[in-house]
Amino acid sequence: MIVTASFAASETGALVPRTEASGAGARHATGLSVVVPVLNEARGLTHLLARLVPVLESSGESFEVLFVDDGSTDGTLEELRRLHAEDPRIRALSLSRNFGKEVAVAAGLKRASGAAVVLMDADLQHPPEVIPAFLAKWREGYDDVYGQRIDRTADSPLRRAFSNVYYRVFAVLSGTKLPENAGDFRLLSRRAVDAMNKLGERARFNKGLYAWIGFRSTGVPFDVPDRADGEGSRWRFRRLVRFAIDGIASFTTIPLRIWSVLGVLTSLVAFAYAAYFLLKTLIFGTDLKGFPTLIVSIMFFAGVQLLSLGIIGEYLGRIYEEVKARPLFLVAEEIGLDPGGDGGGHG
Repeated sequence: MIVTASFAASETGALVPRTEASGAGARHATGLSVVVPVLNEARGLTHLLARLVPVLESSGESFEVLFVDDGSTDGTLEELRRLHAEDPRIRALSLSRNFGKEVAVAAGLKRASGAAVVLMDADLQHPPEVIPAFLAKWREGYDDVYGQRIDRTADSPLRRAFSNVYYRVFAVLSGTKLPENAGDFRLLSRRAVDAMNKLGERARFNKGLYAWIGFRSTGVPFDVPDRADGEGSRWRFRRLVRFAIDGIASFTTIPLRIWSVLGVLTSLVAFAYAAYFLLKTLIFGTDLKGFPTLIVSIMFFAGVQLLSLGIIGEYLGRIYEEVKARPLFLVAEEIGLDPGGDGGGHG
């Protein structure tokens, strides 16, 4: 699900409505858009709004809240209909199935009309009370204001270690440095949102895309509380590994180059080894010893070849997904949204 609210900064520092071009055409920007992807969060929506809405109302400006349902199978959509009936400022965009969080965020960005857009999770690990600090930095002229986690004890030690190693490797391979301890909790200016909406890849790694588009950025530190429902992270290790591979494959071709270099080095070693045995045979005659070494060598290089083919396959698979040119997402239902928005994403 995704939540949207909009404000624009006036000369006095207040947020006022304004009209800007976004996506398919010019739309009325109501100021701040808060985009929150949600999956099976029916029980937590009321708790989220109980803290989010007062923060938005304290600005003294109008706002809208747009939830994007990423294929929930519980009563999330029904709860959204009820919330909209009680407060028309609460709106919903329901995707036709579960497309994943990265795509859900993209769907929210395409429908967000604000002069600035805040991205946050629905589990209250991204405290709504930090939003005013984001707005203050935005008024200073920053296009990307990201939350920096002070304490990550909510994550397991293994996940923290994996993340630290991965982001260092990502920076080395891709040349794109990701802000330390930054996640999806952030504010993007309208021009940053428009830039994100122009990016067409389907295997999306949003953290890398935020850094890739550039623009002026800064961090706002915050503490990460436990999930409001008391459960642990829904990101399992297998999904994290898949996400990590998508990130590297989307931003660099160095893994392919590594295997090219390894192939050259292996060929040189094989040539030197062949020359050694040729000289040895010419000098000392034929020797049948070394059969185990031959078997081990064959198995080792066969494994290297299969691994290299697997890496090539990862890139070919992404090319296959891109050339099909399917919509990034499909919308099953819109609640309280103005007509004319994208019914599906094209990248």
